[in-house]
Amino acid sequence: MPNWGGGAKCGACEKTVYHAEEIQCNGRSFHKTCFLCMACRKALDSTTVAAHESEIYCKTCYGRKYGPKGVGFGQGAGCLSTDTGDHLGLNLQQGSPKPARPSTPTNPSKFAKMMVDVDKCPRCGKSVYAAEKIMGGGKPWHKTCFRCAICGKSLESTNVTDKDGELYCKVCYAKNFGPKGIGFGGLTQVEKKE
Repeated sequence: MPNWGGGAKCGACEKTVYHAEEIQCNGRSFHKTCFLCMACRKALDSTTVAAHESEIYCKTCYGRKYGPKGVGFGQGAGCLSTDTGDHLGLNLQQGSPKPARPSTPTNPSKFAKMMVDVDKCPRCGKSVYAAEKIMGGGKPWHKTCFRCAICGKSLESTNVTDKDGELYCKVCYAKNFGPKGIGFGGLTQVEKKE
């Protein structure tokens, strides 16, 4: 029988879907507002939808419900979840209880050892990681902390000087620690002794 004056029926609400509001997935039509994950009700699009028979899910819920089970599966890389899957009708706590893990690793990884030995910035005292490290005066500095201690000017390798563990621009260093007299340190006249 022809469908007079309307479009296909929505796969979620069973009402008529007109062309302007239609999203098609797995051979079925949906309203844009009905194109939601059947488990968590998150809005879906073509990059986040995962279809199973006549059901649509976000990729996370689909993985939890239909993906492989066990430690490290269905949660995403490096993700720790306390989700029990109850809203999906799953019982992820099946089987024997897992033995408790020791609170301190018996064989720390190279990465863990590296994280302990992170350099500290002399200016702010916080950790300096490789992506933000600038060396000056034999010490690691943050890019934002690599400034003159007196005037606050941002420093570069061409205009930095150090004294007693602190950084200065060449101008401030010359004014404060350079030679004194005519032509040095800003003096223009020789003072007469009386």
